[in-house]
Amino acid sequence: VQLQASGGGLVQAGGSLRLSCAASGLASNSYSVAWFRQAPGKEREGVSCVRSGGGGSPYADSVKGRFTIFRDSAKNTMYLQMNSLKPEDTAVYYCAGRRSRIVYSMCLDPSSYHYWGQGTLVTVSS
Repeated sequence: VQLQASGGGLVQAGGSLRLSCAASGLASNSYSVAWFRQAPGKEREGVSCVRSGGGGSPYADSVKGRFTIFRDSAKNTMYLQMNSLKPEDTAVYYCAGRRSRIVYSMCLDPSSYHYWGQGTLVTVSS
């Protein structure tokens, strides 16, 4: 199983980025997948997730209304659309997956996931 994250970069505050997480070794729609981020000196934070079998996607309070997670099943790729970026969004963003459905309450818990991508750096300048 491989998860390949991409799309990070340097953007000014107020700008947008779209992160991608391409999966291989996991059948599309059969796994749950999430985005996490980790800023320097801080703990890893769950951003949002897509659960296998559908259902609602939770978002961290800090990104609600600005970020949108979605999956393109045909491409077996998950995306994180990030709008109205703030300097505090600066972090390494990781995608993570597991081969089964996950309950809503555990969707943003990093211990719920078995597979991790390598991370992509997002830097938001003020």
